[in-house]
Amino acid sequence: MTDSHQTITIDGSAGEGGGQVLRTALSMSLVTGRPFVIENIRANRRQPGLKRQHLTSVRAAAEVGRAEVEGAELGSRRLAFTPGEVEPSEYHFRVGSAGSATLVLQTVLPPLIGAEGPSRLTLEGGTHNPWAPPLDFLEKAFLPILARMGPQVTVTLGQHGFYPAGGGSFEVEVRPQRPLKPIELSERGRVVRRQVTALVSRLPVAIAEREVKTAGRKLGWGADCQAARQVDSAGPGNVVMIEIESEQVTEVFTGFGQKGVPAGRVAAGAARQARRYLDARVPVGEHLADQLLIPLALAGGGSFRTMRPTQHTRTNVEVICRFVGVAVGIEQVGFDAWEVRVVR
Repeated sequence: MTDSHQTITIDGSAGEGGGQVLRTALSMSLVTGRPFVIENIRANRRQPGLKRQHLTSVRAAAEVGRAEVEGAELGSRRLAFTPGEVEPSEYHFRVGSAGSATLVLQTVLPPLIGAEGPSRLTLEGGTHNPWAPPLDFLEKAFLPILARMGPQVTVTLGQHGFYPAGGGSFEVEVRPQRPLKPIELSERGRVVRRQVTALVSRLPVAIAEREVKTAGRKLGWGADCQAARQVDSAGPGNVVMIEIESEQVTEVFTGFGQKGVPAGRVAAGAARQARRYLDARVPVGEHLADQLLIPLALAGGGSFRTMRPTQHTRTNVEVICRFVGVAVGIEQVGFDAWEVRVVR
């Protein structure tokens, strides 16, 4: 049994040492009611300390959980967070840059799916940038699995927000359920649909067309599953997304256009991710593995099979286990297949 009054001290430089350590600690603190202090925030990054998107996550968590916070300033390397009661309500969070609004959602969603009532959120900032899950990934890969555990969460895109301009927006409806139901994801089943989509904003659509053709060729998929589209956003941007829908799970793999990087290279990188996933014959990709850890910990059990867990995943496990009384086992079960099991 954990002591809800004992303050947890976290070294933000340990393991992966990035912003996910902070976001996971904020989520788990709100869910468990346990205060924490984090030091050496993002110490392993070129620009350590809180950046704007991290600060937005801190302020969002504080608002949702009526928390007391010390050190919530740009560049701060130490933060003390004492949560209050989680309040279901209507919220509006603005990152104010191209920083990821989806990571802000990732921070506040775990407490809201277990709240006493529904919530509605409006988030503004980046919706598609290279350092965070794009909104399409959350909508198609993560939220359907979360729905099988009980909570119903829907997202509606307002406008795309690409790095570096940002300016995107989306709305989220949260209908909570307690307790969460454990889930087992050991097989992905037959692939029932596959799709390559490339989006461009304020760039020639020919870039997107080259990307879908390259990705389709690398994967051996026909033109019937390719789509290139022009979308509106505050600045230029480009993303290619490869969607693989199986009987048990949908996965989404992405590549982001960058100045000076040929479109073919962007698409080939996304295709390599998708090919590795298909060859591993597991249901859960490495980014979805990160997303599923907190819900399974809150459910008190469950498992999934994935590819070799990243340091990002292992660090996430360590932070989660500081707050709740679960154990997380990670065992290799194939050449590039690993089982992650959560037990109380």
